[in-house]
Amino acid sequence: MTTEKPQRPDIARELIARATESAAHRATRVRNQLDGVQLGRGRHTDYANAKFLHRVLGEEWPGHRLVGPAAARAAWSIALHSDHDLVFQRAATILLGGAVEVGDALVHHWAHLHDRTLINTGQDQEYGTQLLLSSDRIELCPLRAPGSVDKRRATVGLPPIAVALETVRSRYMPNGSTDEVPSVVLAEAA
Repeated sequence: MTTEKPQRPDIARELIARATESAAHRATRVRNQLDGVQLGRGRHTDYANAKFLHRVLGEEWPGHRLVGPAAARAAWSIALHSDHDLVFQRAATILLGGAVEVGDALVHHWAHLHDRTLINTGQDQEYGTQLLLSSDRIELCPLRAPGSVDKRRATVGLPPIAVALETVRSRYMPNGSTDEVPSVVLAEAA
């Protein structure tokens, strides 16, 4: 990874602004503080963000060299939440994987996006990064070979699944309660 100035600071600024707005909206949604109109705006934002990222992608992932670490994380977040366009999400996963191979992106970002794409296409996830938050608990989305998940997680720099689940539970259920929390799919923080 590089700490040099990004080659495209204009794209970096736009990615960060879009991902920040989207993250704020999702946080409000998880706290169940949105009405129907606001939910629709959030979906529109996700569509617009994915469309922007699609134009940026071309043949290359906007990695650390092109946009810097913060904007590369923003691009990953936008791709992660582009559930409405599974073809795009799958293509983004492939491009992000290529960036990881050349040291221009983080492997745990790829693992999250890979898992999200698997879940969205009806398959079991590999790394246990996708969770379902419901009114009374947080649980893993379907997982392939649960007995070896910690070994797979270690290969992509993720902590053991028990640690990750406890972290998410403490964030979203600090008092052991999820009163008024809607059922949503969450990605473990990366």
